[in-house]
Amino acid sequence: MYEDGDVNIVDQIFLRASADRPALVADGVTLTFGELLERVSAAAAWLDRCKGFRRDGVSRVGLACGNGVDYIVLALGILKAGGCLVPLAEELTEVERREIVTKTALCGMIIGRPSGAEWVCLETPELENEAEFSALDPAFIRFSSGTTGASKGVVLSHAKLRERIVAANAALEIGPGDRVLWMLPMAHHFAVSIVLYLYHGACTVIGSSHLAEQVLETARATRATVIYGAPFHHSLLAADQGGYAWPDLRLAVTTAAPLTAEIANGFRKRFGKPLVQGLGIIEIGLPLMNTGGAGDSPTAVGRPLPAFDVELRNEEGLPVAVGCVGELWIKGPGMFDAYLFPWQTIDEICVDGWFATGDLAVTDAAGRVYLRGRKKSVLNVSGMKVFPEEVESVIERHPSVRRCRVIGVPHAVLGTVPTAEVILQGGESLAARELIEWCREILSIYKVPVRVKFVEQLPMTASGKIRRI
Repeated sequence: MYEDGDVNIVDQIFLRASADRPALVADGVTLTFGELLERVSAAAAWLDRCKGFRRDGVSRVGLACGNGVDYIVLALGILKAGGCLVPLAEELTEVERREIVTKTALCGMIIGRPSGAEWVCLETPELENEAEFSALDPAFIRFSSGTTGASKGVVLSHAKLRERIVAANAALEIGPGDRVLWMLPMAHHFAVSIVLYLYHGACTVIGSSHLAEQVLETARATRATVIYGAPFHHSLLAADQGGYAWPDLRLAVTTAAPLTAEIANGFRKRFGKPLVQGLGIIEIGLPLMNTGGAGDSPTAVGRPLPAFDVELRNEEGLPVAVGCVGELWIKGPGMFDAYLFPWQTIDEICVDGWFATGDLAVTDAAGRVYLRGRKKSVLNVSGMKVFPEEVESVIERHPSVRRCRVIGVPHAVLGTVPTAEVILQGGESLAARELIEWCREILSIYKVPVRVKFVEQLPMTASGKIRRI
């Protein structure tokens, strides 16, 4: 088996795969690894002829394409041609897209259309750190969701990409016998997912609907063994009233947003399998996964995977005791190579190889990690720490509430006080005082919002997370 980490990740995938085995299933059509390689090679050859794309350096290529086989073919084609893939999510505004184009100095964009891919050549200047960037053998530039500030652009090389998918698969145990039902947006989730599945010889099943009935019909038709989705998808499946028990399902992974006990319990009751929550971090990969504790502690993000070390540290950098909140620090393989803007290498960012995630968490006696919020989002109310995510989870338990955001506003005496912006379920009405009383029944008084404002929408990031500022 070929294990040279210096080889292009796409070449590694097809060196390892059996050409006649299924690689992708979409809309009832199956592509084998051999057929996928033909399409990827054709896309790479086309890109190599496009004006502005060059092999003498590392050309950064933006990809704007919807979910589907075309996205996978074009993304792998960019990598096979020696380019660096820069995903351009469909929901980006024109201002957000222009910012990415400028920061990454794209040589061009590929726009995926039903009629075929279109190349747009861009005349952008080189990066200030062009030589250092090219020396990394970069595969991806991914911009984080930017929930609490400007996104820096995470640079990931071919070698680091291989390291992280091998480390993640120690828990996922994906293999040639698996058929993975894919539910997430490819522009946000691709490296430690579809690349991982292909690298380990599995077949990726691309669903065309989030509706439970259709998802389960696809699962039945393809005999899917793994589902990889967000809590939203699993909540729809848990509410399904049909009779299909999904006997082939061996692993249900949830990521991208916090898993609630209600969704976890509903899914397990419906399908007899636990929902396994994983913590994906753009700079690291998949360092934590709740494979051993999903049954009795479904809201945990789990224990560290074998290749990773994890510590919770206080503001002085010292380890905290079990049950105490600390910042999550992680060390392991496959960590990113650099931030693009402003340019910083991993050695400049990490401390003795440890990366400070900015996530606040606690551990239990069994070593399972539970997230409590983001370091930058914590509110200081009269010297007491309040995690907006905790308050939001309480508010969203109210049957009339669809979604909410808790933020801090300045207070002359207390420093900061929490307030809530709330979207109600369709057709529901609720007084602000009722919701505040609801919170008082569950939360300590300093955590209770002093004001509730009902709104039609909330500020969101491109990947669907609450924007904090």
